[in-house]
Amino acid sequence: QVQVTESGGGLVQPGGSLRLSCAPSGLTRGAGTVAWFRQDPGKEREFVAGIRTGDGHPKYADSVRFRFTISRDKVENTVHLQMNNLKPEDTSVYYCAAYKGNLIVGAISTPTLYDNWGQGTQVTVSS
Repeated sequence: QVQVTESGGGLVQPGGSLRLSCAPSGLTRGAGTVAWFRQDPGKEREFVAGIRTGDGHPKYADSVRFRFTISRDKVENTVHLQMNNLKPEDTSVYYCAAYKGNLIVGAISTPTLYDNWGQGTQVTVSS
């Protein structure tokens, strides 16, 4: 069983930065895929970014590419999402998800493949 714990959400002004962290306990080091999704009330869950912890290969949604960076800390077995130049449309509840195994890159953005999810952390971008 993988338990996913998120941290780092909050309120930030447009143009500001936040860093989200995800600690998937129970996930073997270097043998998992971790991704961030976001969801607004009444809308489908939207892929943000993901990473294969084995080789560090990332994948990004077009809406966050060049603004967000996902990385893994192999020592701490933690995945971070650095969010820069935040926009009001980035406001959402962000969820971390973990998959046991290294998904092919094309599958990283598919939410139904992940069976381990965190509780979500609110990110609000507002002046």
